[in-house]
Amino acid sequence: MKNKLFIGGLAWATTEGSLRTACASYGEIEDCKVIMDRDSGRSKGFAFVTFTTDEAAAKCKAEMDGQVVDGRPVKVDFPRERDDSRGDRGGSRGGYGR
Repeated sequence: MKNKLFIGGLAWATTEGSLRTACASYGEIEDCKVIMDRDSGRSKGFAFVTFTTDEAAAKCKAEMDGQVVDGRPVKVDFPRERDDSRGDRGGSRGGYGR
């Protein structure tokens, strides 16, 4: 799936609406999600934008990376796959019984 982009370095004031507007010139957007902190309700400073085509996402990545959105330069790239092998997620913290 090469139609999804990671956009980092967002200003705290960037909303899904303003990000969608900034990306709309590159092609039709299927989904736009600014990631919010559960506790504070504030943006974590990054988002994911999914275009309807791979070509639109590639154009956005090439042309928007480093551009200023809401007063801050943003980093645009294809998201990395999650690495769930980064150690024990919960459960036992080691010690006896292992």
